Amino acid sequence: MSRRITRTSVHLHPAKTKDIPFEEVKAILRGADDLIARGGRTLLSKILKGSKDKRILELGLDRSPAYGFFHALPPEQVLEKIDWLITNYYLQYEYDGRLPLLVYTTKGWEIERETYAEELFHNLRTMADGSESAFDVATLKDRNRGMIMLLLDILEARADERFIPLLQRWYDVEYKKVRQRIESVIWTIKTAPKREFGASRE
Repeated sequence: MSRRITRTSVHLHPAKTKDIPFEEVKAILRGADDLIARGGRTLLSKILKGSKDKRILELGLDRSPAYGFFHALPPEQVLEKIDWLITNYYLQYEYDGRLPLLVYTTKGWEIERETYAEELFHNLRTMADGSESAFDVATLKDRNRGMIMLLLDILEARADERFIPLLQRWYDVEYKKVRQRIESVIWTIKTAPKREFGASRE
């Protein structure tokens, strides 16, 4: 006879507001990325607060782009903002045994996917512009396929030939379907009218 698992309850106290700024929504979702199916709201609040908690440092969560975003706020206000995202269906909980772990909702992932794709584009642009960067294009392999395709859409829309060497290096390490899309993006860039590097895609 299996032993019954008692799940840990989650008591939410969302911020008493109709909306919070979209930049804050994006920051909270970005901070959650390293915790998806691994941690809960308390750990996320410590990332956003910029905590020096031992677990934060051991897991390398202080390297999150959202680390310290709410450094000036009291911890309870940071939790209230996280809880607001949960009650407004940007994040939700799934249980692993007795532990409640954060996951994205469809609405939350759509925002995070675009935020992350733009962040990766910035990394590639820094490399293509000749600036020093520790980013390795090989790390793009095995990331979420939808997010990678969005990144390639952005690169295609910018259509700057300085990205071609990076795309070729990326091509060498990717799987077939992504390689096909990279080929298409390279072809578009090579055949597009020449434009100033960094020009808006709008």
